[in-house]
Amino acid sequence: MTSTVEVAPPTTLRIGTRGSRLALFQTHRVIDLLRARYPDLICEPVVISTQGDRDKETPLSVIGGQAVFTKDLQQAILDGEVDCGVHSAKDLTSTLPDGLTLAAIVDRDDPRDVLVSRHPGGLAGLPEGAKVGTSSRRRMAQLMLAKPGVTPIELRGNIDTRLAKTLDDHDGPYDAAILAAAGLHRLGWEDRISEYLSVEVFTPAPGQAALGIDCRTTDRATRALLAGISDPTTTAEVEAERAFLRTVGGGCRSPLAAHARVEGEILRMWCMYADESMKRIATAEDEADVEDGVALGERLARGLQDRVEAEA
Repeated sequence: MTSTVEVAPPTTLRIGTRGSRLALFQTHRVIDLLRARYPDLICEPVVISTQGDRDKETPLSVIGGQAVFTKDLQQAILDGEVDCGVHSAKDLTSTLPDGLTLAAIVDRDDPRDVLVSRHPGGLAGLPEGAKVGTSSRRRMAQLMLAKPGVTPIELRGNIDTRLAKTLDDHDGPYDAAILAAAGLHRLGWEDRISEYLSVEVFTPAPGQAALGIDCRTTDRATRALLAGISDPTTTAEVEAERAFLRTVGGGCRSPLAAHARVEGEILRMWCMYADESMKRIATAEDEADVEDGVALGERLARGLQDRVEAEA
């Protein structure tokens, strides 16, 4: 006769987070979810400095892409400094470092990109030659398709820094910038938004607007605790998007996008993939049963890669 050993839940959870205003807001949102489910749990946020926070000038594609906002935090989990880490899910690499597991995906806000601009009329109102700030190669590729007469230029920094450089510095080079709606919503800055951009044209990054929480794979008690706050709909969507990312090669420099939306029993998905030069860009939209979302993401990734490579 076999017996099951119960794992006692932790009484205190040390939660790693970046130190930006948005990251702290998101971490406290996770703490609210945990306390609602586990009223006696003590949650301790621990700020971890990441490479992306320390270097706000070098383009992300040069200093390491997605991992610059997660690597140091994840190392702190592996080293036992914290029990888990809260990330913007779009910053997570397609596969986590050995020893870590994605234990919960929660709290998806509006996944769309938005335009903030000094000019009226949204994207259509931008004058010929306008300079649009973004640190994302995905957004650069999509902008060149949607508004060929404008010029994307590098824009780094936290949300408040990017807003200041775009809207408040009238002597600066930026006419507008493209940001994620979720960050502006979470910080109460919806009034700065000039236009919401459709997911069909500006398809978001995989995981955009959702929060991902990782912990040590061997920490069964923390994994079980975090599983209790994971949102099944958001998880299905983000897992399909991350399947797309993983299939195309999550560390590649090619601009890519994937957004999934659960509609009843159906998962609808929009994707984009481009070569590194951003001269060949392919897009696709398809749907499948929710339980087949991961397979859909993989299939769309292979199809878009084949189309781009065939045009080379």
